[in-house]
Amino acid sequence: MTAQILDGRAIASAILKNLKIEVERLRQKHSRVPFLLTVQVGAQSASDLFVRSQKKAAETLGIGYRLERLPEETTQERLEERIAQWNGDPQITGITVQFPLPSHVSGREISACIDPKKDVEGIHPQHLGQSAFGWSRIGTCTSLAVMELIAATGADLYGKEAVIVGHSGLIGKPVSLLLLDKFCTVTVCHVATSDRGRLSEHVKRAEVLVVAVGKAHMIKGAWIRPGAIVIDVGINLVNGQVQGDVEFDEAVKAASFITPVPGGVGPVVVATLMRNTLEAFKLQVDGSK
Repeated sequence: MTAQILDGRAIASAILKNLKIEVERLRQKHSRVPFLLTVQVGAQSASDLFVRSQKKAAETLGIGYRLERLPEETTQERLEERIAQWNGDPQITGITVQFPLPSHVSGREISACIDPKKDVEGIHPQHLGQSAFGWSRIGTCTSLAVMELIAATGADLYGKEAVIVGHSGLIGKPVSLLLLDKFCTVTVCHVATSDRGRLSEHVKRAEVLVVAVGKAHMIKGAWIRPGAIVIDVGINLVNGQVQGDVEFDEAVKAASFITPVPGGVGPVVVATLMRNTLEAFKLQVDGSK
């Protein structure tokens, strides 16, 4: 068996095509369009590509975009002050802060400072809490991208064994909730799973495998269950090349569907960020429709 490659660029393109129609509808209705502010603190080469992709997508859709670069030494207090200013600016309808932040700044506290109606990354505690009840209109971009890629396979998820490797609040936990909503049987693995030597046995059970740990080739191809759907969220720079968390060359021989790195999850994350940007605009300007 050779897996079918899930083309994230094609999936993202289809999402953006539909969003462009929606942007034009909003323009005609309100004589204005969403405006996205991206905040980058210090030199962040890891997020530079993502920022460039955001700008390109925003321009494609015809929405406003601005990148605000702040110096590395920006304090927690100063960043919170700036976010408060942006929260109060009616022209700015979406705010996203690039992670990781400098070590002296608390990402969790910064996430909580963003107005939930302008939080287009879906990282405010209100959105994360609402997601547990299936209420949130703005989910975390990466978790939504993962679900878009899984949906592209056409698989019936009811009752499937889903394994998530990585339990972060931005990816692992939200994805687990979204898969539970699809009636998957969900297992979440983390560092303690690996420390106990149990990681491979859980991965081998997975009919749907989502990996987001940030460690190149941590998941061996020999562990992949025949016919599994494999979504690799990892982005790792190894000897100048971008590689995923999954040992792709071997995994592709067993899986039914698999995302490449790059070109898999990344483009869809940008597309879901744009979709969230439109949702935020609607919450503020379009009567929450």
